[in-house]
Amino acid sequence: MAPSQRRSWSGRVDRPESRAAPLIEIRGVSKTYGALDGSVTALDRVTLEVADGEFVSILGPSGCGKSTLLLIVAGLLPPSAGDVRLAGRPVTGAQTQVGIVFQNPVLLDWRTVIGNVMLQIESRKLDVSAYRSKAAALLHSVGLAGFEDKYPFELSGGMRQRTAICRALIHDPPLLLMDEPFGALDALTREQMRLDIERLWLETRKTVLFITHSIPEAVLLSDRVVVMSPRPGRIDAVFEITLPRPRHLAVQESSQFAAYMKAITDLFLARGVLRY
Repeated sequence: MAPSQRRSWSGRVDRPESRAAPLIEIRGVSKTYGALDGSVTALDRVTLEVADGEFVSILGPSGCGKSTLLLIVAGLLPPSAGDVRLAGRPVTGAQTQVGIVFQNPVLLDWRTVIGNVMLQIESRKLDVSAYRSKAAALLHSVGLAGFEDKYPFELSGGMRQRTAICRALIHDPPLLLMDEPFGALDALTREQMRLDIERLWLETRKTVLFITHSIPEAVLLSDRVVVMSPRPGRIDAVFEITLPRPRHLAVQESSQFAAYMKAITDLFLARGVLRY
């Protein structure tokens, strides 16, 4: 069945009965920023659930409030209206049991690769010796074995971002928040990172909320793609992605992948986000 047939006129899809209970509950969240020339509404009454173990991408144009929504979920930014719950508990401040990866890896130049990963453990006052082998295993899993003692300036952009991902995962958070983590990478590195992230997700089944501007990236990675309207950001449509996993490069040649791409592209064309 084509994606456009599967979603209702509201752009939403019904949650299958088999989907796990929600880890993230976003209820009527709005966010307005003050400015010298008047207020700016970034988000407008966003309501969304993300199931435990689900990979959900938030896809939309620049300025639609994608990153704002992620910061609100992380407890790093308060909503102007509405509320967020994680595992049934209200988010009222910064959440410690999440992993966050930003577009910029934000590594400390004076610490080695493994030192940057272990910074997460040190800041939490956990037993460093108990986590060192796990850090090495994570680095090995993303192709950084042998680079543990290198410094950030000795790494490529993709290697630095892999280090940041390991740092976000080292304390085994149930939720991983990723804000355009591949945005600054070249096309080939970005494709490899996409494959690495899917493999890690299949191994751990963590809940992932992933922010992106890329339609193919969202389709290839996600269980669901949440499409946001231009500012003020609202949920315009939700697409259930049923492509088989793992999603190797060849899946991009399939008719099903093309159908998802067309449905989302057509929606952006209809909203004026894309123009011929």
